[in-house]
Amino acid sequence: MVRDIRGEGRDETALSRGRAAEARADVAVHAAPLETVFDTFGASRDGLSTAEADDRLARFGENRLPVAKPRGPLLRFLAQFNNLLIFVLLAAAVVTACLAEWIDMSLILAVVVINAVVGFIQEGRAEKALEAIRGMVSPHASVLRDGRRLTVPVEELVPGDVVLLEAGDRVPADLRLFRARGLRIEEAAFTGESVPADKALGEVAADAPIGDRISMAFFGTLVVNGQGAGVVVATGEATELGHITRLLSSVEQLTTPLLRQMDVFARQLTFVILGAAALVFLWGVFLTGYPWEEAFMAVIGLAVAAIPEGLPAVMTITLAIGVERMARRNAIIRRLPAIETLGSVSVICSDKTGTLTRNEMIVSSAILADGEIEIVGSGYAPEGEPIRNGEPVDKEAHFALGLLARAALLCNDASLRQTEDGWVVEGDPMEGALVTFAARAGWHWETTRGAFERRDELPFDSTTQFMATLHQEDDARIVYVKGAPECVLRMCDRQVDADGEVPLDRAKWQSHVEMLAADGRRVLAFAAKVVGESVEALSPADVEEGLSLIGLVGLIDPPREEARDAVADCKRAGIAVKMITGDHAATAGAIGRRLGLSGDVAVLTGPELDKIGEADFPARVAATDVFARASPAHKLRIVEALQAQGAVVAMTGDGVNDAPALKRADVGVAMGKKGTEAAKEAADMVLADDNFVSIVAAVREGRTVYDNLKKVVAWTLPTNGGEAAAIMGAMLFGLTLPVTPAQIIWINMVTAVTLGLTLAFEPTEPGTMGRPPRRPDEPLVSPFLLWRIVFVSGLFVIGLFGMFNWALWRGESVETARTIVVNTMVVMEIAYLFSIRYIGGPSLTWRGLMGTRAVLIGVAIQVVAQLLFTYAPPAQFIFASRALSVGEGAMILGVGVVLFAVLEVEKGVMRRWRG
Repeated sequence: MVRDIRGEGRDETALSRGRAAEARADVAVHAAPLETVFDTFGASRDGLSTAEADDRLARFGENRLPVAKPRGPLLRFLAQFNNLLIFVLLAAAVVTACLAEWIDMSLILAVVVINAVVGFIQEGRAEKALEAIRGMVSPHASVLRDGRRLTVPVEELVPGDVVLLEAGDRVPADLRLFRARGLRIEEAAFTGESVPADKALGEVAADAPIGDRISMAFFGTLVVNGQGAGVVVATGEATELGHITRLLSSVEQLTTPLLRQMDVFARQLTFVILGAAALVFLWGVFLTGYPWEEAFMAVIGLAVAAIPEGLPAVMTITLAIGVERMARRNAIIRRLPAIETLGSVSVICSDKTGTLTRNEMIVSSAILADGEIEIVGSGYAPEGEPIRNGEPVDKEAHFALGLLARAALLCNDASLRQTEDGWVVEGDPMEGALVTFAARAGWHWETTRGAFERRDELPFDSTTQFMATLHQEDDARIVYVKGAPECVLRMCDRQVDADGEVPLDRAKWQSHVEMLAADGRRVLAFAAKVVGESVEALSPADVEEGLSLIGLVGLIDPPREEARDAVADCKRAGIAVKMITGDHAATAGAIGRRLGLSGDVAVLTGPELDKIGEADFPARVAATDVFARASPAHKLRIVEALQAQGAVVAMTGDGVNDAPALKRADVGVAMGKKGTEAAKEAADMVLADDNFVSIVAAVREGRTVYDNLKKVVAWTLPTNGGEAAAIMGAMLFGLTLPVTPAQIIWINMVTAVTLGLTLAFEPTEPGTMGRPPRRPDEPLVSPFLLWRIVFVSGLFVIGLFGMFNWALWRGESVETARTIVVNTMVVMEIAYLFSIRYIGGPSLTWRGLMGTRAVLIGVAIQVVAQLLFTYAPPAQFIFASRALSVGEGAMILGVGVVLFAVLEVEKGVMRRWRG
């Protein structure tokens, strides 16, 4: 029988039950001795075996927070009726029923239902898109399984797992800590304290509040500094966060500022149209002699014609399609306003490693006191060897090379793992390259680390720029240090060569550093120091002086070939690309030149930025493309300076310290592979492949989405305006209505779905990335669009009245004339659809006339619908339509051709006039 943590006997462990909730951490886990916790949860410091972890996952379920039950289909459908327009149409349906106009009432209700169905479908698409996004940005955790470090999805954590924590990580479950080095965790969600909590080992009082449980790390909190390790004592809803969030989780709403702006616009337009309809009704009844019943039905048709009831739904679908398109390009939108902002990005501030480069660091050379050694090999595969002057180096005989390789391997937290796709790194890519280097120099990671026990470490810190580890080596204790050369050199007074230790030649080593950096390689320095047996724990004072420099390694992360092309694409699109990195200035400059960034402009470093006055800072930043040795504070200041000059900035980042700059940027872009959870949460967009090319593809897609939104608006408003103007003109001048309210309802009901929606699927127009970014304050309804509404509405009125009077002049009945008008209206809408597909260029091309698959399907459905409207007896009864002759059909098609030609001429004139 295993003793319960609470001190009560029981006949089964906390892990022998069938559900995760029953394996939750008790309130006294923080008060129990560590060994008791390990025993109770069947855990060890080397982690669980893979088989045991799989077994516990099957028994306890996934490590997920409870999610609020989404609205059912019925409630989602009923919610579509909750808007002003629907209330107006329902009121109109009630009045028409009182007038016994049953057909018109049925058609109005059909419009309402179809609009609700479209909204219901798009909301379902939105929820699916957001679910896909949540799945793609699923966080991961570093654990020990079978004694090896692995990265697993957070959902697969089980009680008893050993989790490794680093700065920038989200704590993936409730943990009892058994290792903490400078560990500080932000726990504001639980304590309300903005200051991070310092963590330590050991028990605390059983009744200690959450804020005082210094030996615990809670699910969802953020590691802001240091390193640690802990055993999972609660997962999922059994965690403290699970208790808090069980009733708070809800489905994210698919809404954007653009949609809210359009909603306001639609409401204003609704009131204007209702006011105009009331005036037209009074005019028609009292001045032109219309019977009030007929006038009322006419203004209902006017309202239905003028109000773009389907526009918000179509626009939301357009945004949802944009989200899916971007996801296919590895750009995952977390906040939908980013789609709109992407279309106006004018500056991209990019990290270097993994974004502009391949993120496959390799040690290309090692410099020792007796000269340079080339390291041959590719990727992270341990196969390869050191070469000097074309000949292999004797690994056994070269003491300094062996010591350098050992230091690189021991002062290191990464490991290598072979998969079906090749060798991969578990941990930091740079440290993985050092493990590979050590293996190529004859020191394998498993045997070496087993022989030299690590007793303590000082984790790498961005302020100190070094990492140090303490090891037991036979009867001695040795500290190995790795870090930035300028930092390590300051701590050294001697160097290692073939004769032992001699005084340090700083000038020589500094020239080596500059030589490696000028060639675009990242440089690390390694040093060692023998300490006394009494040293059990490292402090910064132990390594501040008295070190012996072993050597330097030059690492290269080759630029991505596709990134160079993407940078060129950005320049053609009027988008400036700026690389901000923590690397050495010479390294950054070399990579920048290879990518076509820096040219002859000098690289600015962080210290140099600090010396620039506030008045000159924005101009210097704007003129510089490469920034080196930049801290998170520098990144934030650079973004603010660019924004102060009116730039729309997209900023990439991967670390917890990048979060302020990511939040400040107009579009924050986090790395999906190497990015910390803090960076992802601060970002608007996540790159699934960490590739700069995906940022450029997302900008292109953002421009496409915005173009398609403009096309939807530019198609909907003029066509609705033409319909409404035709009815208003007839009533104002006492003429016979060229179209009945029922026929207007038919046109809007069918074309909004079959024609307007197709614009959401439009591909990127040629030349999209050849024009400068749009202004962020550019209104959707621009002066050009206002002109287009007036111009196209006028053409529609001319076409409709012209065909109506032509039919009456030929002696056709009013019903036949109205049938001609309805078909003419649809043909003109189709012609306008083909014209509006290319806003910035001619549509009279083979590609323009052929259309897209969505356009062709929409037009085909519309043609079938119009044939049924014209020739099917049920439709003739409902809409008072009549069959038309082949000649009349040819005349209708001719009107569409003429409209298309006029619009193409107008576009050409406007392009020439606007320059």
